[in-house]
Amino acid sequence: MTEPSPGLTSGAVARRLGVAPTTLRSWDRRYGIGPAAHESGRHRRWSPDDIAVLQEMCRLTASGVPPAEAARAARSGAAPAAAAPGEAPARPAARGPGPALGDVRRELRGLGRAAVRLDSGAMDELLGSAIARHGLVTAWEEVLAPALHAVGRKWETSEDRYVEVEHLLSWHVSTALRRVGSAGRARTPEAGTPPVLLACVPHEQHTLPLEALAAGLAELGVPTLMFGAAVPPEALDQAVRRTGPAAVALWAQARSTADHPLARHVADTSWGVRGARSRTAVLLAGPGWAGRTPGPGMLRPTGLREALSLLRGLCAAARDGEGATAASGGS
Repeated sequence: MTEPSPGLTSGAVARRLGVAPTTLRSWDRRYGIGPAAHESGRHRRWSPDDIAVLQEMCRLTASGVPPAEAARAARSGAAPAAAAPGEAPARPAARGPGPALGDVRRELRGLGRAAVRLDSGAMDELLGSAIARHGLVTAWEEVLAPALHAVGRKWETSEDRYVEVEHLLSWHVSTALRRVGSAGRARTPEAGTPPVLLACVPHEQHTLPLEALAAGLAELGVPTLMFGAAVPPEALDQAVRRTGPAAVALWAQARSTADHPLARHVADTSWGVRGARSRTAVLLAGPGWAGRTPGPGMLRPTGLREALSLLRGLCAAARDGEGATAASGGS
């Protein structure tokens, strides 16, 4: 007869689940989430059933459910009273514009916990739920971007620790945004609508805000061309001349990368036959452009929502043959 497995030690369970052993002890002491069988004077051993309860506890707390409530649900096997953001929540009651502050804080906290735990499944679930629940713009402004900033600050203040957390979270945010964009691109844009060209200025590697913009434009049925990080000036110039875009959005995260002469050059670039040449509007997107008044043909939106509104209007104007006037600021 085969003897039953003695189970795993707390250290082994902690490594498997990505939590600290002190967290396991705290959960046992405070909420009774511990080994069902514990012999005095011997190391604590966790059975498969014990680990299953722990996994559910981790999933719920990563989703933003308070630990006490998560513990009750994990022990009983029942869903918590308030559905976790990673689950399919009940349709919320009608309320004023914007999500409830408590919901956003819980989702933001849960996403940060999942990122620190390197829990890919939970991150995918939470990101998809936040976008589905609040819409892309609100999810980006209230959950996704703040989570990225928080992880970035944690890395900057911890002597280069948590780099892996930032990379993994960035990848999952990018994946979630691409899913939104792919669904939006299934829509056929109106005939004659020129594209919006999206590019980071030279030496700029931060693409996620542009990816959020691309996803939002796809939802609106606006065609886009995403050129990504650190686009060389010559390549940007050729892309503008070859595509004749309705607008060009240039992202600069920092003032050190904001290239004002390049933006001026793009705004002055014209194409088309003599006598009917067109120019494009330039959106100076990102905090790097702050501190200087935009020149003619340039716009500086304050955020994703305003950028989407401006670009939608510029595309409509270009489609209706008013692009040259709109791009030159009416001059």
